[in-house]
Amino acid sequence: MNSFKINSFDHCELYVSNAKQAAHYYQSALGFQPIAYQGLETGNRNKVSYVMKQNQIRFVLSSPLVPGTEIGQHIDKHGDGVKDISFSVDNTENAWRETTDRGAESVSKPKMIEDEKGEAIIATIKTYGDTTHTFVEREKYNGVFLPGYQVMDVQTVANPTGLVHIDHVVGNQPNGEMEPTCKFYEKVFGWHRFWSVDDKDLSTEFSSLRSIVMANENEIIKMPINEPAEGLKKSQIQEFVEFYEGPGIQHVAMSTKDIISTVKQLRSNGVELLKTPKTYYEKLKNRIGDFDEDIDILAELGILLDSDENGYMLQIFTKPIQDRPTLFYEIIQRKGSNSFGKGNFKALFESIEKEQALRGNL
Repeated sequence: MNSFKINSFDHCELYVSNAKQAAHYYQSALGFQPIAYQGLETGNRNKVSYVMKQNQIRFVLSSPLVPGTEIGQHIDKHGDGVKDISFSVDNTENAWRETTDRGAESVSKPKMIEDEKGEAIIATIKTYGDTTHTFVEREKYNGVFLPGYQVMDVQTVANPTGLVHIDHVVGNQPNGEMEPTCKFYEKVFGWHRFWSVDDKDLSTEFSSLRSIVMANENEIIKMPINEPAEGLKKSQIQEFVEFYEGPGIQHVAMSTKDIISTVKQLRSNGVELLKTPKTYYEKLKNRIGDFDEDIDILAELGILLDSDENGYMLQIFTKPIQDRPTLFYEIIQRKGSNSFGKGNFKALFESIEKEQALRGNL
């Protein structure tokens, strides 16, 4: 039993080469409002960060201001991508002490940060590759994000796209690293295995993967861990690992209460989404049974649907949001189902393989 409680995902910090332009994309394309800023004007001479928010989702987009920084080295090696997945906790000191006692490597010890709006306590540990987890205790802080950030004075207000909260965050591992990574979360965090599939479940003619979903005790935090499996050609997991130069965050899944309107808005904003083969929808009724959706609209928008004993879920994936074929986003609406779309993986793989072939990476 842990002596600390994880309340939720707090935020994801991305290291990007141009945070100002990335913030514009997150606002105009994905519907996130810039709410806080840190940079030269706030006294930070080394990095700039924009905090983007939509409902309960927060992304921090950070870029280096000078050469030779850890952020710059991270971008040089991995390209733009997620550096840190942070958790809101009730006690940062306990979270850091317990996870490091169980074998996690510390990046930064618990420290109090404060300004006129109050105080917060943060600490960071390493997980797989160059990715980190930060613990954030913010009960005594009343500001817009964290001490050290100033409120953004923004002229234009974002038009939200209906994204509500982070459903799960997926990490890709090189072949053979999935099990050790899952054991890390079991040992260090006391998490359990929530769901899993192997290459017999998830394969096409060309490529396949294995995946285990790790969850914390109250199952608010879910983190699928993937690895490539042997196939005739290169899977998208292997493509990610090669272009990211090692393990890292493949995608962040964000929930919506109305996936139809969210997808229509994202498309009109210019977000590129994966296309689904029309044959997928011809077999859908036979595979799923009854559901309250218009198949023609799902087919037009490319939305996938899968079910389990608790209900069904709808999902769609963006194309990579940077030039390297690494990080992308998932949009998901759950109608009872707690699963991760096992029945959709074949269609998803086929869509991704078409994109891989265009990139010359299949």
